[in-house]
Amino acid sequence: MGKQYNQLSVDERCEIFRLHAGGASLRGIGRQLGRSAATVSREIRRNSGVAVGYKVSWATIQANARRCRKLFKMHRSSALRDTVLERLAMGQSPEQIVGRLGLEHGKPLIGVESIYRYIYWRVNSHKDYLHRLLPRAKFQRGFRGRAGGSPALKIKGRVSIADRPAEILLRKDAGHWEADLMAFSRYGQHLLVAVERTTRFLRAAILPGKKAEPLARILKRWLKDYPPGVRKSLTVDNGTEFAGHLRLKPLIVLGTFFCDPHSPWQKGSVENAIGRLRRRLPRRTDLAALNRSEIDAIVLACNTTPRKCLRFLTPAETLLTLIKTEPVALET
Repeated sequence: MGKQYNQLSVDERCEIFRLHAGGASLRGIGRQLGRSAATVSREIRRNSGVAVGYKVSWATIQANARRCRKLFKMHRSSALRDTVLERLAMGQSPEQIVGRLGLEHGKPLIGVESIYRYIYWRVNSHKDYLHRLLPRAKFQRGFRGRAGGSPALKIKGRVSIADRPAEILLRKDAGHWEADLMAFSRYGQHLLVAVERTTRFLRAAILPGKKAEPLARILKRWLKDYPPGVRKSLTVDNGTEFAGHLRLKPLIVLGTFFCDPHSPWQKGSVENAIGRLRRRLPRRTDLAALNRSEIDAIVLACNTTPRKCLRFLTPAETLLTLIKTEPVALET
């Protein structure tokens, strides 16, 4: 990895002032601070006043002002700021906001990185905690890895994902679904989630448990909402809750395929959908306190949120476009 660049601190500026006033060379100052001579040269050149020369207080003011002008377009434009914060509060990610604004106005209004920098600038400098509006509400930026998985189980009629037609990966045709369970901290509470791979259209329902028969009934009811061209295959993991998959065989053209053990990325669409649902349904949620209409409202919000992978159209818009000639029900 390359060397990370950090802004000069006030203490470093004090040293630059002291050494520069004492006649030290740029290279000598750089060696003392552990910085390059170019950094020292740029600091003195850009933050010196015509009348005062290089002074610590003046240099700090100039650097902060320049940084604010460069990074915080949202800080200067109240209309843009209100629009972005409103859409963040609606559950949209910075990337979705940027893409949708560009689609609506015909030109880019702001960059994704500008939104993130403004949010974390307010968090660190003003204690506004705007990070709570972000999809994952992380206090600090960066990747937090996770580990885990479930063991492979022998399921009657199981067909490996290795035997799934390769063209399904291309997402060119609608009708290829993925399903999984979304678990919660209270024992026995699960949400069944299914996603159509091409359109990212989402279905979800509360399960009474992890038994295979009730799960198969719900999936069967969902699949009946669509014509054969929109129910070609289903990809799931190796949990026993999917042991009733053979009941779906008459409705699915190609059948059900099972991921390899410990390979959740092989059904990445539904994993991504569960991550999005977690923004509104964290693990601590008590599903018993929610009714069907509340779950439906959350699913509807997901299906009407613009997605970059859909050129900032929504999953509902994309599915309707693909099957507009078919008599199909789209209720969530």
